[in-house]
Amino acid sequence: MQPAISELLAGLTLEEKAGLCSGADFWHTKAVGRLGIPAMMVSDGPHGLRTQKEGAGVNESITAVCFPAGCAAAASFDPDLLRREGEAIGAEARAVGVGVVLGPAVNIKRSPLCGRNFEYYSEDPCLAGTLAAAYIQGVQSRGVGTSIKHFAANSQEYRRLTCSSDMSERTLREIYLPAFEKAVKEAAPWTVMCSYNRINGTYASENKTLLTDILRKEWGFTGFVMSDWGAVADRVRGLCAGLDLEMPGCGGVNDKKIVAAVKNGTLDESVLDKAVSRILNIVLRHADLAGAAAGAELDLPGDHTAAAAMAADCAVLLQNRGTLPLKQDQRVVYIGGFAETPRYQGGGSSHVNAFRVESALEAARARGRVVDYVEGFPADRDQREESEFLRAVEAAEEADAAVIFAGLPESFESEGYDRRHMRLPEAQNNLIARVAAVQKNTVVVLHTGSPVECPWAEDVSAILCMYLGGEGVGRAADALLYGEADPCGRLPETWPLRLEDTPCYLDYPGDGRTAWYREGVFVGYRWYDARRMPVRWPFGHGLSYTGFVYKAASLSSASLTDGGSVDVSVTVRNSGARFGREVVQLYIAPPENAVPRPPKELRRFAKVALQPGEETTVTFTITPRDLCYFDEELGDWYAESGEYKVLLGHSSRNIPTVLPLQYTTARRRPLTVDENTPIGDLLRDDRTAPIVRTMLASYGRQMGENGGDAISEEAALQMMDGMPLRSMVAFGGPQAAAAMPGLLSALRGAVRPRDERT
Repeated sequence: MQPAISELLAGLTLEEKAGLCSGADFWHTKAVGRLGIPAMMVSDGPHGLRTQKEGAGVNESITAVCFPAGCAAAASFDPDLLRREGEAIGAEARAVGVGVVLGPAVNIKRSPLCGRNFEYYSEDPCLAGTLAAAYIQGVQSRGVGTSIKHFAANSQEYRRLTCSSDMSERTLREIYLPAFEKAVKEAAPWTVMCSYNRINGTYASENKTLLTDILRKEWGFTGFVMSDWGAVADRVRGLCAGLDLEMPGCGGVNDKKIVAAVKNGTLDESVLDKAVSRILNIVLRHADLAGAAAGAELDLPGDHTAAAAMAADCAVLLQNRGTLPLKQDQRVVYIGGFAETPRYQGGGSSHVNAFRVESALEAARARGRVVDYVEGFPADRDQREESEFLRAVEAAEEADAAVIFAGLPESFESEGYDRRHMRLPEAQNNLIARVAAVQKNTVVVLHTGSPVECPWAEDVSAILCMYLGGEGVGRAADALLYGEADPCGRLPETWPLRLEDTPCYLDYPGDGRTAWYREGVFVGYRWYDARRMPVRWPFGHGLSYTGFVYKAASLSSASLTDGGSVDVSVTVRNSGARFGREVVQLYIAPPENAVPRPPKELRRFAKVALQPGEETTVTFTITPRDLCYFDEELGDWYAESGEYKVLLGHSSRNIPTVLPLQYTTARRRPLTVDENTPIGDLLRDDRTAPIVRTMLASYGRQMGENGGDAISEEAALQMMDGMPLRSMVAFGGPQAAAAMPGLLSALRGAVRPRDERT
C-alpha cells in the first residue's frame, strides 16, 4: 500500500521536491529512498521499445520487436490495429520494467520534407487523433503509461530547438491541436511531452496557454507534462507554465534554480507541490501496477508474427493495371537492394534493435516462389553501376514480371534533419524507367517514410507502398504480391506530383528563427482540393484486389440543430470475387461562407471486412462540432446555419455518395454595428440583412430618380460588399446623413439579444 501523496509531500524537503522535477539520468525519474518513492523508467518506443540495456550506453538498447512505424500504422485507417500494436508494445514494456512509453507522435505532416514524418501519423487531425487514442488505450491496458508527443506544432526538424512556429489561433486550433485533444479526452495518456520549438514566440516548455489553459483546464488532462530531451529553456518559467518534469537529468543545475526561486519568493511553493504531486501520482501508479504484473514474460516470436500481419494491413496499393497479384508459377525477378535488406524503420530516437527482420526475398524463397534476384542498386546509398543495371534490365526482359524494391535510404530521412527534396535516389529512378521500358509487368514496391515523386508512375504496371512496415515487412510484401493478403491500406497523406505543389513550399522550413504557417488551415488535401490541383494520389486513396459499392445511404434526419446529432448510414457491399477490407470515409463540406474554409474535411471513418458478395451497414453519428471551424472572435467553435453536405467515399477525391444536411443554430457571431461596419457583413447576418436590403432598394430608386442609371439589387450587393455604412453619406448626401442615426438604431436593435430588447 503506497502512502498518500499528501503525506509524501509533507515529508519531502524543498530540495527533494525540486529534484523530483528532473530526471535522475537519461531514462529514469528520481527516487527518494527514505520515503519509499521509487524511480520510474521511461523508454522511446512509438513503434517498438528502444529501452537502454542495463549498464550500457545511452544508444545501446535491448532486443525488441519493431512494429510498423507511424507512417505505416496510420495507413491502416484501423483503430483496432493501433490498439493491438499498443497492447503488444505495452506488454513488452511491462516485461522489462518500463513505466512510460514515449509515444505516440501525432504532429501533423505539414510538408513531405519533415525528417520525422515517418514517426507521425497523418496530415489530417481526425485520423491522427483517432489512431493515437487507440494506441494509447492499448499500451495503457497493460499497466504502462504513454507520453503523447510533441506538444505542439513541431512539424520540422530544421532548427527545431529554437525555431518559432508562427500561426493564427484558428490554424493552431483546427489543425495542430485536435489530434492531441481527441487523444487526451478519449484515452487519458499518463503524460504529455512538450515539443522543442516555440509557438508564436513562446517556447512550448514555457507556454502556459498550451500546458495549463488548454491542456488541463479545457481538455481535463490530469497526468504530468514532461519535456522533450533538452527542451527546457527557463526552468522556473516552465514550472509556472505547467511543465512538471524535465528530461533528461540536469545534474542538479535547474533543481537549484527552483529552490532559489522558492526561497526568494519568485516561485510559490504551491506551484512546485502541484508538479511533484502530478509526477508522484504516475510514479506510484506504475509501481502498484508493476508489482501486480511481476513475472510478465516477453513473447518476441509471437509479437514478430503479429507485426508482420499488421504490416500487410498497412500497405497501400497505389496502382494496379493487372499485374498483381502475381501467380505462383510465374518467373519473377526481384530487383533492388531493399528486396534483400528492407528499410523497415526510421532513424533517430525511435530506432529499434529489431528481434528479426524478414526480407521479401527471404519470404519468397521460403514459400517456394520462382524468383531470381539482381541487386541493381544498393539499399543504403545512391549508387549506379552500369554493369549491374544491365544485369537487372536483361533479367527483367527474360522474366514474366519484374518487381523493383525501391525507397529512401535511411540517410535520406531521419530525426534531426529534413529532406531537401522529394526525389528517390537518381539511380533508382533511372533503373525503374529502364526496366519498365522492356517489361510491361513491372511492379514497384516502395519503402519510404513519406511521399516521393514518382516520375515513372505512368510507365509501370503496379505500385505497392509498404511505407516503413516494421520488421515483418518482407513477409507482408510477399503475401500481398502473391495475393495471399488483400491490400487494404489507405494513404494518410496526399502524394503530390511535385514538391512545388505543396502548401508550404515557399515557407518551409523558414529562416531559422521563424517558420511561417501562412497556408493556415489549408494543409494537405484541404489545400489541393481548395485549389482544384491535380495530385499523384489523393488522401485516403488505396486499391484492393476486390471491389466495393455503396448503396442505401441515408440520414436519420435531414436537419440538425444545436445540441443534437444525426446518424449517417450506408450499406457497403463487396462486389468482387475475393475477401477484402474497405475504409468508408465521411467528410463534411460547408456551405459557402465569408470565412474561407476547406472544401471538405474528414470527420469519421470505419474499416469493414467483407467476403465476396457480403454487405454490411456502417453507421456514423455526427454532431454540430463536426460542422464547425474555430472562430477567433468568439474564441470558440462555430458553424453557421445553412446547408452542409455529408460526403461518403473511398478517398477524398472518390466520393460516390452526397447527402444534404440542413443545420440551424441559435448562436451568433459577434457583430458590432457602427458607421464603419461593412455592408457585406450586415447582409450576411439574417437579423440585419432585411434592413440593409430595404435601404439598398431605396438607394437604387433614388439614384434612378436623380438621373443616374438605375442599378439592380444584385449589382448593388456586389458593389457595396466592402463599403462601410458611412459611405452611404458620401454617395447619398444630406438625405443619407439624416437617415444614418435611425438606420444605426434599427440595426443595433436587431442584433441586441432578445432579453435586452425593450
